[in-house]
Amino acid sequence: MESMNGLARIRGAYSTLSKKEQRIADYMLKQPELIIHHTINQVADDLDVAESTVFRFCQRVGFKGYQALKIALASDIVAPLHDIHEDITQDDTPLQIAEKIFATNVKTIESTRQILEETTMQQAVDLLLSARRIEFFGSGGSAVIALDAYHKFVRSGLLVTANLESHMQLMSASQLTTDDVAVLISHSGASKETLDVAHVCRDRGVPIIAITNYAKSPLSKLADVALYTVSQETEFRSEALASRIAELSLIDALFTVVMMQRGETGRDALRQMREAISRRRM
Repeated sequence: MESMNGLARIRGAYSTLSKKEQRIADYMLKQPELIIHHTINQVADDLDVAESTVFRFCQRVGFKGYQALKIALASDIVAPLHDIHEDITQDDTPLQIAEKIFATNVKTIESTRQILEETTMQQAVDLLLSARRIEFFGSGGSAVIALDAYHKFVRSGLLVTANLESHMQLMSASQLTTDDVAVLISHSGASKETLDVAHVCRDRGVPIIAITNYAKSPLSKLADVALYTVSQETEFRSEALASRIAELSLIDALFTVVMMQRGETGRDALRQMREAISRRRM
């Protein structure tokens, strides 16, 4: 975890932090170049908090301690991830608005890439490859992402399903077994509909892969493997809306690795799919 980009990790955990921890986060996000030269005692004095509070904050955002966070922030300073997002204003032209949206999407994908871990990705791929059946779940905006995942993975030759209606999701989850895999997508990791499915899967011993924005969410705690996105809310776009591009990218990556590791079997499935679709072309 500690090879992660420090700034992206703090941003990703921000909404799950307490008010006191958010003060520490604000302090570090605004002047990371100072943190790498400060002791934990100096940070605590500047913020009028206990050293133990700063130490716990470091652990909350995924580091063993203050020194580990300083190293990550130092790496950020050497190769900074520039804050390329600018607030959209009423005076912006359509092209300027488009450029800002594209810039925000690029930043979301890059920040998500920086917190991605090879071990976690391989664990998710191993579960997908060994599953008798893969089912994708999501509610609200995440249901669209689940459907996109199904649309990709149906090309793999693996048995995949997706249901968009919440009652059907529960019914389908109740039929999964320990030989199957449930992929649950929820930006907040706290959607009641998705958590209901997660609890059904957990009760039945079904392995769970979660795709979410929050490491401390209820869904993350129920998952066997969790993949995280990093996104920021803006005036016109919610955090959940901005995160979709990162969720889609994670699913693209999982699909591609699965297809690569399936080798000729995967290529045969893809050829069969293309031949079937070609019947619809004139």
